[in-house]
Amino acid sequence: MLGHRRIMGRSSEPSNTRSTGTAPCRIAVDDRTIAGHAQDIRLRLYRPLIGLTVPALLYLHGGGFTSGSLEEAETAAAAIAESVPALVVSVGYSLAPAHCFPTAAHDAHQAALWTLAEARDLNIAKGGLGVAGHDAGGHVAASLTFLARDQGEVDIRAQALLGPMLDPSLTRAGDAQAMQCEVPATAYARCYRAYLPDAAQRVHPYAAPLDSRRLAGLPPTLIVTAQKDVLRIEAEQYAANLIGAGVPTEVTRFPAISHAALPGHRPVLLAVADFFRRRLSPADSRGVPV
Repeated sequence: MLGHRRIMGRSSEPSNTRSTGTAPCRIAVDDRTIAGHAQDIRLRLYRPLIGLTVPALLYLHGGGFTSGSLEEAETAAAAIAESVPALVVSVGYSLAPAHCFPTAAHDAHQAALWTLAEARDLNIAKGGLGVAGHDAGGHVAASLTFLARDQGEVDIRAQALLGPMLDPSLTRAGDAQAMQCEVPATAYARCYRAYLPDAAQRVHPYAAPLDSRRLAGLPPTLIVTAQKDVLRIEAEQYAANLIGAGVPTEVTRFPAISHAALPGHRPVLLAVADFFRRRLSPADSRGVPV
């Protein structure tokens, strides 16, 4: 279902994006509603108006599984869309505690299937999807890559995880005071209890990516961490685990910023855009003009 449509002008900030040979683009923003795993979910599409087929990726907002919204994700989603350039589908996945594990991951999977089914109408280039997420959205993104690998219906070519939540046990979490973090590990523990109310769920490989022993076959990955984040240690350990499993993996740590600052930090978003430009099919002038 089509909701409202907006046109966003491109930022005047300089960026290091690859030239497409066109004037600076604008972004069309469309809202859609699709069937999710347990209820209808909202999607917000950010489409570069450059007259080319473009790669596509999903963006999954943060909020500790219990909060967050498409509105809060707009800065990151729009910046990535214009900087790659790519169609970015921001996913309003179902929230806990009303909708517990694995609903969010399956909502993301439904959004991926919908995006692929609409590829022709959305002018998406062939070559698979990307996925990016911050905080709990990073967890959902990681879970989606497991689902896609194991079920084979969706081809995920790259994932970017920004300060992801990956370990429900929180046994690798850093010391908030020593790391000068605003959010202590206890806050994340409450989020995990809401999303994973059954203790047995917390050892499921889709729920505890950091402890998974089946990482082979996952897509190339970018892990982005903040210096002042108790989750930094586990995120960088996940990167090491992926490398050990033969998954092409990059790690970038940003100094002097917090976990919450990651999705709004311009250098972070440029790093994410650069990663997807290298890993996804580029814009193609053979597409039908939008």
